Amino acid sequence: MVGILSDIGNYRSVNEDSVGHFKNDNFAIYIVADGMGGHNAGEIASKLAVDSIIDSLKKLDSIEDGGKLLESSIEHANSLIYKHSREKSNLSGMGTTITACLVYGDEMVIGNVGDSRCYIINKENNIIKITKDHSLVQQLLDDGSITEEEAVVHPNKNIITRALGTNPSILVDIFVINLKDIRKVLLCTDGLTNDVTPNQIYDIIMKNNCCDASKLLVELSKEKGGRDNISVIVFEGECKDDRYFTGK
Repeated sequence: MVGILSDIGNYRSVNEDSVGHFKNDNFAIYIVADGMGGHNAGEIASKLAVDSIIDSLKKLDSIEDGGKLLESSIEHANSLIYKHSREKSNLSGMGTTITACLVYGDEMVIGNVGDSRCYIINKENNIIKITKDHSLVQQLLDDGSITEEEAVVHPNKNIITRALGTNPSILVDIFVINLKDIRKVLLCTDGLTNDVTPNQIYDIIMKNNCCDASKLLVELSKEKGGRDNISVIVFEGECKDDRYFTGK
C-alpha cells in the first residue's frame, strides 16, 4: 500500500508540487517535486520532472545498477526542463526540486536535488532524514553560522542552492539503503517539514496505515499554517502488509 497526496495548502493560488508513482513486478518508483518560477512555470517544471523520470524507467524490464539509472534519469529531466525554459520566455528561470526513491529487490536508491526530503523509520523505530537539503540554511548550519533552532525560523529558509532545470547540468545526490532495515518511508516537499516536526511525522506514520498517514500529515500541516503546497508519499519498507505500530 502507498499513501500519496498533494495539496495546495491554505494560501497559495497554484499547486506547484507534483507527485508520481509507478510500480511493476520488477521495481517501484516514488517521486515528489516542488516547482519554482512565475506564471505557473513551477507547476510545469515539477510535472516535467516527475513524468520524465517515470517515463524513462517504466520502459525497462529489469534494473541492474539502480544508482546510475536513477542519476541518469534525473539528469535527463534536468536537461528537458532547462531546454523548455530556454525555448519559451514565459518559462524562463523555472526549476524544481526532486526527491525520488527507486525500489528493486532488497534495495532502495534515493536521488535528491533541492530541499524536498526522504525520511525512513528503521527497524529500531527511529526516524532518520536520509537526504541533505541543498539550501542556504543548510550551508549556514554546516559552517556553524546558525543553530538548528535558528534554522527552523530563518527568514531565508526558502532559498535553495540546487534545483533541476536552472543549469544545463546538475549534481544529483544518490543514497543506497537496504530495504530490510526500513519499516516505513516518507517523501515530502518542504510544505510539510516547514510546519510539522520529525516526531509528529513519526507518530502519525507509525500509528496509521500509509493512506491514512498521508492524509493526516497534510491535515496537520494545514492546521499548523499551510503556507506552502504540501506533498507526501508514504510507503512500506521491509514490511509488505502495511502493519503499523500498536504500542505493544
